[in-house]
Amino acid sequence: MLTNKGKYGLKALGHLSGVKPGDLAMVGDIAATNNIPKKFLDAILSELRNAGFVYSRKGKYGGYYLARPPEEIMIGHVVRVLDGPLAPIPCASKTRYQPCADCDIETCRVRKLMFNVRNAIAEVLDNTSLADMQAAGGIETISNDLVA
Repeated sequence: MLTNKGKYGLKALGHLSGVKPGDLAMVGDIAATNNIPKKFLDAILSELRNAGFVYSRKGKYGGYYLARPPEEIMIGHVVRVLDGPLAPIPCASKTRYQPCADCDIETCRVRKLMFNVRNAIAEVLDNTSLADMQAAGGIETISNDLVA
């Protein structure tokens, strides 16, 4: 599951993708507009800066802006930076594989299923840019099949 950290990071990047080139967005504005606790957002933006997604400028007229065009920022990369591996269980992870103590990796059906889940998630997130996410907008209607 996407954590609040991941969700807020994506919201902040979405906000920054709407900022005109050359302009900066202040943390307080991003936080208020997207209902994100400011202190938490400060930490998230710091991680995004360290990962090369955003630049910051300090001072009275400081703020944040995207380091690359939104078309070049892939959602899968952002989620991995903020939330870690995409796999639902460690033995299905490609980047942080950890074997389970209670099963054989060659015959474990649960691992194989969760590996397929991981691949499906990666397929969507790794092929969706920040620009794509922004263009998709919000969900207007939810199918009854999707409501748990």
